[in-house]
Amino acid sequence: MYAIIKTGGKQIQVEAGQEIYIEKLNAEEGSTITFEEVVMVGGTETKVGTPLVAGATVTGKVDRHGRGQKIIVFKYKPKKGYKKKQGHRQPYTKVTIEAINA
Repeated sequence: MYAIIKTGGKQIQVEAGQEIYIEKLNAEEGSTITFEEVVMVGGTETKVGTPLVAGATVTGKVDRHGRGQKIIVFKYKPKKGYKKKQGHRQPYTKVTIEAINA
């Protein structure tokens, strides 16, 4: 059984027991979080929401918070002497999916 949830402005396909990395959530490590924006639930019987599946939730456990790998943002304008180099590390939350309730 799988589900498609909305979190952090993205849609993610999840299954029970799967570990996912999503945009940082305001939740303590070790706490349980419930995703209520379920777009689709699949398996033996597929349910597609209009826009969300009524009564469906996905629960998960927050494992840890962290920051992703550094990327370099480089801006440059030719013949103008303008260069700007900047680094960025996106914060994330690692969540283990425990159950899909449809």
